[in-house]
Amino acid sequence: MRLLRAFLLALPLMLASTTSQAADAGLYSVPVRTIDGKDASLKPYAGKALLIVNVASKCGYTSQYEGLEALYKKYQGKGLVILGFPSNDFGAQEPGTNEEIAEFCASKFSVTFPLYEKIHVKGTDQHPLYAKLTGPESPTAGPVKWNFTKFLVGKDGQVLKRFDSAVEPDAPELISAVEQALAAK
Repeated sequence: MRLLRAFLLALPLMLASTTSQAADAGLYSVPVRTIDGKDASLKPYAGKALLIVNVASKCGYTSQYEGLEALYKKYQGKGLVILGFPSNDFGAQEPGTNEEIAEFCASKFSVTFPLYEKIHVKGTDQHPLYAKLTGPESPTAGPVKWNFTKFLVGKDGQVLKRFDSAVEPDAPELISAVEQALAAK
């Protein structure tokens, strides 16, 4: 009886540890590189809600940088981090180097949210992060169709929703989803 009671008392801790390890083994463990070429991961963002966006400088949706920055400023203090991953996969709309992309984002849109090096979000060279976001195990499975597709990730590291390019950063459905993700325990 004593052993059973000890097990039942320890069970919530074991489950929390397993959940944490599952999240760490997922998106948080994927190696990425910052826009300035430094090795990184998403581990520093564990416990925060993430909005992961494939961005491009010469796209009809490029003006969404402004809305993404406004969203970041509004919710950053509540635990939202927006992560921009430039990609040249759609219409060759991100031809610049990482340095040119960083300069463009800073000078044209005053972007302060984290930017990462240019990657492939589809195809045979797909970055492992996007393989996790769009792979068969993801609730948002299926290929990215265009620039400025947004993936909302909960504070537990689980992918919650996908928003297509046409969904603006201030769209009510995106704001509602972000607020729900931030309110989750």
